[in-house]
Amino acid sequence: MRLLHTNSKEFATQLADFCRNTEVPREIVDTVAGILADIRAHGDMAVANYAARFDGVKLRSREFRVSADDLESASKRTSVSDRKAIKAAHANIVAFNRQGLPQAWQGKNRHDALVGEKFDPIRRVGLYVPGGQVPLVSTVLMTASLAKIAGCPEIAVFTPSDNKGKIADGLLAALHFLGIDEVYRIGGVQAIGAMSYGTESIPAVDKIFGPGNAYVCEAKRQVFGTVGVDSLPGPSEVMVIADQTARADFVAADLLAQAEHGSGREKIYLVVTDQKIADKIHAEVQQQVGTLSRSEKTQRVLTDGFLTVVAPSLTSAAEVANFVAPEHLELIVKETAVKRLTKAITTAGAIMIGNYTPTALGDFTAGPSHVLPTGRTGRFFSGLRVADFLRRTSIVRYDSRSVRSGNKVVAAFAAMEKLDAHGRSVEIRTKG
Repeated sequence: MRLLHTNSKEFATQLADFCRNTEVPREIVDTVAGILADIRAHGDMAVANYAARFDGVKLRSREFRVSADDLESASKRTSVSDRKAIKAAHANIVAFNRQGLPQAWQGKNRHDALVGEKFDPIRRVGLYVPGGQVPLVSTVLMTASLAKIAGCPEIAVFTPSDNKGKIADGLLAALHFLGIDEVYRIGGVQAIGAMSYGTESIPAVDKIFGPGNAYVCEAKRQVFGTVGVDSLPGPSEVMVIADQTARADFVAADLLAQAEHGSGREKIYLVVTDQKIADKIHAEVQQQVGTLSRSEKTQRVLTDGFLTVVAPSLTSAAEVANFVAPEHLELIVKETAVKRLTKAITTAGAIMIGNYTPTALGDFTAGPSHVLPTGRTGRFFSGLRVADFLRRTSIVRYDSRSVRSGNKVVAAFAAMEKLDAHGRSVEIRTKG
């Protein structure tokens, strides 16, 4: 665990260096580029080769897609309590995200011309759901539910299988519950490549959504432009800003909850207003980590990716948060400071407030999607929302009267930009 003080002369440089560790190594960039090129050139054969190489599973192209019977069977094998949990989480997610569904509108501009916007669902979307040792059942709900609300006609889901071609029952049960029937047991960079370029058995999508490891995130970056991508949500991050009102055991549990993802590239930030608070939380972290089933991988994250910052004030803590732009931000501070901090911090993916709002509630069931920007991309990306599954089209309609009102403005710009034909295309309509 590293410890920094904001009043140190080297603080800004040291914080930037710690955050810079999120930059993708050249080795990953090159590896991803090679895999994508191979899939683009060789389609199904390349996808099968990489599934065998990275997931240890031998698949023929006709086995890529999960059958409807497999989806239904997995749902039946899933316990009643788990199915109830899926249904309950879905209800919150739908209720929250329906509020963000954009509505078409029309009005008049200053020329008395009709203007407006309309929104259409993206025709075909691809959802990436991390699987393997940690099958993210919740990610199915946090992506597919939004695509359903938006009305996307085609929703294709990609998730890795184990070496026998099996996918966790809970994950398939969630897909079955949502009515998603196009599911591929393909993960990693090969899934992103198949979605982007298409193969003999997998039609290309128009936009890719969902979180992934460093390789998946880099693959999304490289295919952007061929397809759309939602953002670049990579290895998990959490920042907790804590003052003397924070319970050390609660904070420690929340830090460990994000560290247990265990890829080794997670980032855990603790920002405190006093060294004594940090000491109590550190002690709790060490006490709790040994009780976790994934303690070895979690400890590696604590060793390499855990930074504690001592800030003299909550104002200084907010400045740290705005620089880091954390995926998840917990404000466990006195009640009188909550409103001020919430307003001051403008780059966090999601903000959880108070001792009784752990990030895990946001991960699984609170309502907002847990697909959030990481690696400081929160400076310019926001968390996933329904609008990301829609295309916006502007609408403009002038008539013979309003076109005359717009003519002078167009003529002025046409002259400034030396675009005669632009000006003439409007002027000619004022003489008819």
